[in-house]
Amino acid sequence: MSIELLERLPTPDELKDVVPLDQDLFAKKQERDNLLKAIFDGSSSKFLLVIGPCSAHDESAVCDYVTRLAKLQDEVEDKLVLVPRIYTNKPRTTGAGYKGIAHQADPNGKANIAEGLKAMRHMHIKALRASGLTPADEMLYPANYPYLDDILSYVAVGARSVENQEHRLTVSGLDIPSGMKNPTSGDLSIMMNSVEAAQMAHDFIYNGWRVQTHGNPLAHCILRGAVNQHGRNIPNYHYEDLHQLADLYAARSLSNPAIVVDTNHANSNKLFHEQIRIAHEVLRSRSYQSNLNTMIKGLMIESFIEEGNQKPEGTVYGKSITDPCLGWASSETLVKTIAEMV
Repeated sequence: MSIELLERLPTPDELKDVVPLDQDLFAKKQERDNLLKAIFDGSSSKFLLVIGPCSAHDESAVCDYVTRLAKLQDEVEDKLVLVPRIYTNKPRTTGAGYKGIAHQADPNGKANIAEGLKAMRHMHIKALRASGLTPADEMLYPANYPYLDDILSYVAVGARSVENQEHRLTVSGLDIPSGMKNPTSGDLSIMMNSVEAAQMAHDFIYNGWRVQTHGNPLAHCILRGAVNQHGRNIPNYHYEDLHQLADLYAARSLSNPAIVVDTNHANSNKLFHEQIRIAHEVLRSRSYQSNLNTMIKGLMIESFIEEGNQKPEGTVYGKSITDPCLGWASSETLVKTIAEMV
């Protein structure tokens, strides 16, 4: 094989010894896991917001952001559960460009995965300690999940990964809510098949072991918009789209039918300010039918301290170096409005 072995990476257990999670923070995770589980199994009427930067590249700014989010959580705790979006692996359409802190602890430095994994875990723990809010991350690489399994309360599988069998089978072994996005083609049947696979038990190879999973009843759908054959973004958050997905759920015997809407990406055509309007429309759609009211469990919102984005070499504190995000002032107003609408 034309693969050059560069270095042996630390195992998850080895990294956890180097960057440990305090017991009180693990207890906080268990408490937060129960909050999210209650949303998805229907025993809680609270609404979920997975909110934060497109990619988490700056530990200081991320901790600043989640500290603000924690204060906002206190204000809306009767209605909302806020989960910080701390995405440490960035999918790239062609493979070129910044791939996230797990690859590059310094966005302008060279790739160093051993240091990146350490920086990834350190940032997640520091953000949790600063805010008390357990985070969400994307499962871009299934083998990476054990490095964060004692920290994360929510996992998303992206549009480019959702058809992959390894992602589906790995999610079947998770015990936290796991959102499966529709693929970039927009084919909802692929997303539904992914959820069904994730809710089933499986026997497969994982990180050098033969493993058996028991299925994840909290696996669910995320609508993120699509791209047609001409490269045009097509939204799928409108009432008719939500109703269609509810019908697809009704045709299958799946546990805990649930929909989360991603307000950015192809749904907003990456026009980040549109997230505000989209969130309002989804909540209005939710009020039209009782089944949608119970099935639409939350939203994903891309938000950071400063609005917009900058190049990876940019120096603006708290500004995304990948997709553009809402700024803090707009985000705070939006969260409070959502709390009034649910």
